[in-house]
Amino acid sequence: MKLKNNSAGCDILDNSIKVISLAGPTASGKTRLAVSLAKEFDGEIISADSMQIYKGMQIATAKPDENEMQGIRHHLIDFLPADKTYSVAMFVKDASECIREISARKKLPFIVGGTGLYIDSLLNNITFSDECRDEKLSLELWKINEEQGTDKLLEMLSQFDLQSADRLRAERNPKRIIRAIEFYKTTGRTITSQIENSRLEKSPYSPIKIGLNFRDRAKLYERINKRVDLMLEKGLVDEARQVLSSNLSETSVKAIGYKELSPYINGEKSLDECVKKLKMETRRYAKRQITWFKRDSEINWLYADDYNSFNELYNEAVKIIKDNLYG
Repeated sequence: MKLKNNSAGCDILDNSIKVISLAGPTASGKTRLAVSLAKEFDGEIISADSMQIYKGMQIATAKPDENEMQGIRHHLIDFLPADKTYSVAMFVKDASECIREISARKKLPFIVGGTGLYIDSLLNNITFSDECRDEKLSLELWKINEEQGTDKLLEMLSQFDLQSADRLRAERNPKRIIRAIEFYKTTGRTITSQIENSRLEKSPYSPIKIGLNFRDRAKLYERINKRVDLMLEKGLVDEARQVLSSNLSETSVKAIGYKELSPYINGEKSLDECVKKLKMETRRYAKRQITWFKRDSEINWLYADDYNSFNELYNEAVKIIKDNLYG
């Protein structure tokens, strides 16, 4: 609890919960940095990754193993069967409970991941009702995306929510565009109005936001390509074969790393062709993540290629946190 000064010059109590947010594109090094920081500040990590929640999807999602966790407790990871649907509303509810529990133990919560909608909805107190889901409509919209492309979805969205269409145009993420259309069709309200109304209620959190990225995009892409190669060495093809043969939910089926290898598993294309496609889709995903996070002016960006070593990067992150926690 910290004292703040209001406009009348009186001290008022700030009861907001301090949390650290560490975001950035895939393969930027978030896990290593987050674990090191959690050890430094006696923290626990809440994963904000929409695919690491699923059991059996270890390699493709780059889910940290016990060695990588280094004894730091992780939450909202590896807990849901792949045939179950998970939503942003569920994440906000689950993550909020985790934050309360972690804070009650006098530890510092770290929100770590690359799913921007999850992070923003949690920290900005934006709520979405799970009652406004229509899986049949969602599947129809995904079919439109496959047959006519993202531009068709944006055209559909702009007919009733031009603001969302304009916001999502640069990111070109079909999942978020489909969600905006689905929300309007099931509630009669635009997702823009829902976000605005949600923000009327103050967030219970006081976040310290750190973003991890590379100034030289080619270096990030090189890391992505190497990560895919390492995934293949670890047995990604066998994992993909197993995952693709199981029942997948509307959300888990979107995971990058499985559908791209499907043509190889089905004998339709060579492994090299499919790996090339997988690397390209992962790079595209990283670009969408960067576009999403760059809109947030509160993020303190750290560019890994600005530093000569991980220790230098880590020390700068520690300074940012200390300045905001104790400054």
